Amino acid sequence: MSKSELQFKGYALVDPKNFTDLQVKTFKPKPFEENDVEIAITHCGVCGSDVHTLKQGWGESKLPLVVGHEIVGQAVRVGSAVKGIKAGDRVGVGAQIWSCMQCRQCRDGYENYCPKQVDTYNAEYPDGTVSQGGYSTAIRAHQQFVFPIPDAMESKHAASMLCGGLTVFSPLRTNGCGPGKKVGIVGIGGLGHYAVLFAKALGAEVWAFTHSPDKMEDAKKLGADHVVDTNDKDFAQPLANKLDLIVTTMDATPSLPIKDFLGMLYVHGRLVNVGIPDADKPLPQLHAFDLVPNGAYIGGSHVGSKEECLAMLKLAAEKGVKPWIEELPMKDVARAIKGVGENNVRYRYVLTQDLA
Repeated sequence: MSKSELQFKGYALVDPKNFTDLQVKTFKPKPFEENDVEIAITHCGVCGSDVHTLKQGWGESKLPLVVGHEIVGQAVRVGSAVKGIKAGDRVGVGAQIWSCMQCRQCRDGYENYCPKQVDTYNAEYPDGTVSQGGYSTAIRAHQQFVFPIPDAMESKHAASMLCGGLTVFSPLRTNGCGPGKKVGIVGIGGLGHYAVLFAKALGAEVWAFTHSPDKMEDAKKLGADHVVDTNDKDFAQPLANKLDLIVTTMDATPSLPIKDFLGMLYVHGRLVNVGIPDADKPLPQLHAFDLVPNGAYIGGSHVGSKEECLAMLKLAAEKGVKPWIEELPMKDVARAIKGVGENNVRYRYVLTQDLA
């Protein structure tokens, strides 16, 4: 497909009261610049972030809005300043599409924490253009946020890694997940199933925590060494002071038994939360004493850097990491949105292109 043939249109939200009724709309992309890559989209994962945005759970959407930020496709136009990517390459884009590349964070390789960063959808570029996502035919992205897909990986497996996978890979890697480490993963869903896969691929001993008994066997198949039912009243006691790192992926953070998990951490162990519910659902209240017995740390994580994404894709290709997915044509997006919202998917939907 040549750049002259590439049309920018997608399944867009036009009425928040009917958030599953997405309509095909054309849209104007940001002006092409020499650091940009233009991509003809073939696959896009469906993320919980998409559902929160469509339902206005994270604030008001900029309508009409095309969501989707787990994108794989073919580079069809490559700016003269782009390095390492050429027309025809298979590439992906995740949840971030631009940063200033000038601030301390960007210069230090933390472009995912740039104060001026632009999300892949429902955000504004400096020129006022609203970013539109991957439930569409095409996207333009700054080269820093375009990732070559290894030949050993299928596009359908790579797509949801670019948000769902990277969101958990980044805190695992940053906080030392590896051989000799004991790592807990809270919640076995779209994020949690990736966290188990990657914690195991990184070489850690993995505990999976779930309140859904029907997911316990899945956690074992994903590679968890131990599976714990958090419905048991005393589930935390046997693991007191045992774990080096816990990554919580639960969307329902108000019900997170955070004090129990903090008590499982070894001295200076870390609990990192990546599950983000609607804006009106805060984390449970803590007292300063809850952090004292083991000197525990609580933190968060925002998507991941390009360096981390490339490392994740390399690891996945080498270790044969494959998410549990269900493919659907893009026109069936309403079914996917409903399935994610009702927590019925095992464990990610991936939409395949069907727009001409």
